[in-house]
Amino acid sequence: MTWLFGYVKSADRMVLEVAILSVRSGQGPAFEAAFAKARALISAMPGFISLDLQKSLAVPERYLLLVEWQQIEDHTEGFRKSSSYGDWSRLLHHFYEPFPTVEYFGPIERVQRSAERLS
Repeated sequence: MTWLFGYVKSADRMVLEVAILSVRSGQGPAFEAAFAKARALISAMPGFISLDLQKSLAVPERYLLLVEWQQIEDHTEGFRKSSSYGDWSRLLHHFYEPFPTVEYFGPIERVQRSAERLS
């Protein structure tokens, strides 16, 4: 199979929220169960685009949270100042040690592999 690569000047991802989540030792399964409940809170927010939670292959209690928002204020003013954020905090914040730092990134370029087969 031959893969095609597309280079996209991306307007489809406006703001990427990135957080490294260090979960207390032995709490990974409980964190994942709580996150399964919490994701409905964030995904219902105006401006939310997508969420991706990944687990480190090298450090079992470390996770990578990637959330796409239409604009940064959708997170900082919308979600963080909502009652849903209080529920999110109660579900998740007690798992973190240390408390994560959140950073925001804007798109420059995205490369995607297409599964189209060339003859």
